[in-house]
Amino acid sequence: MEVILLEKVDRLGGLGDKVNVKAGFARNFLLPQGKAAFATAENLEAFEARRAELEKQAIETLAAAEARKAKLDGMEVSITVRAGTEGKLFGSIGTVDIAEHVTAMGIELAKREVRMPHGAIRQAGEYDIAVHLLTDVNATLKLTVIGQEDE
Repeated sequence: MEVILLEKVDRLGGLGDKVNVKAGFARNFLLPQGKAAFATAENLEAFEARRAELEKQAIETLAAAEARKAKLDGMEVSITVRAGTEGKLFGSIGTVDIAEHVTAMGIELAKREVRMPHGAIRQAGEYDIAVHLLTDVNATLKLTVIGQEDE
């Protein structure tokens, strides 16, 4: 199925690219989220008419993401949780916990933006957490998990 991208999409293409994708990907993800439109003659004309507006919107979105990256890059976050004698946590630290702590510090962060490829944290220590803000905008947080033993 051929579609026109209305914004930059990871590993697919940029604004205005005409790409071939599987029908399910287009129907279930690209079209409902407004990231693409069918590549018909009318849609091509409509896209060309709106191209300047969409490019301006993309530049504004990129600038906002870069500003957030400047605040987040190298930011240090500490989370104190209950732990056993060897630093093993009772429970775990996941994307929701990290996003909530960063938001409480005054910088908006959604759980979907936090990347944890190795899964939830179950041990006290220091970790580098990747944050994916936009297609080409990534930041790294320094997370310190402090295990607190009950007495």
